[in-house]
Amino acid sequence: MTDPVYRRVVIKLSGEYLAGQQGFGIDQPTMDRVADDLIAARQLGCEVAVVIGGGNIFRGVEVSSRGVSRTTGDTMGMLATMMNCLALEATIERKGAPARALSAFVMPEISELFTRTAAHKYLAEGRILLLGGGTGNPFFTTDTTAVLRAAEIGAQVVLKATNVDGVYSADPKQDPSATRFDRLTHSQAIEGGYKVMDATAFALARETSLPIIVFSIAEPGSIGAVLRGVGHGTIVAG
Repeated sequence: MTDPVYRRVVIKLSGEYLAGQQGFGIDQPTMDRVADDLIAARQLGCEVAVVIGGGNIFRGVEVSSRGVSRTTGDTMGMLATMMNCLALEATIERKGAPARALSAFVMPEISELFTRTAAHKYLAEGRILLLGGGTGNPFFTTDTTAVLRAAEIGAQVVLKATNVDGVYSADPKQDPSATRFDRLTHSQAIEGGYKVMDATAFALARETSLPIIVFSIAEPGSIGAVLRGVGHGTIVAG
């Protein structure tokens, strides 16, 4: 088996993907497959941390448009990410692999607080890290969280697992003529306004010199393929 190109990675996984075909909540077969892919990635010899969105349960931006303050809505959304982390932690451990959920919030009865020291300790133990609670602050997306955590723990790359196989000039589901990019710079991604990741995340990745690989998680084994350098995706770097 090919050795992995990257030894420490942060994977950004959308909450919406965990809902499967049901569109809301957690689809357990989808959760099982994601857990299998993460365990396989760890078995390649990679240290794996995962940042999960909460859109399958709650989206702060949407509820704030209906009267709840943005700050409160975002806080509720960050709590939703913790629900996803706990569910994925339980799924991974049920399959016999070690995992640990860490939270940006102080909630000792539920999860240990994220610190760089704790993250390094659990990665060294071979655990799959599940990083919930966003940045702990409103107005920041989990895309930005993934880049921030990657910079904090010294990851070599951010893997953006999504429902398309890279960055396109437009939504390929709505525009059949959309062009797919094999490679972009961070600045090109920001200036192009491509919606696959928010501009703040791209800007922070540029500042910290972190590459981002955007790929589709729809196929089993796609995470491992990207880690071995044979996956299909768009590299945003430089």
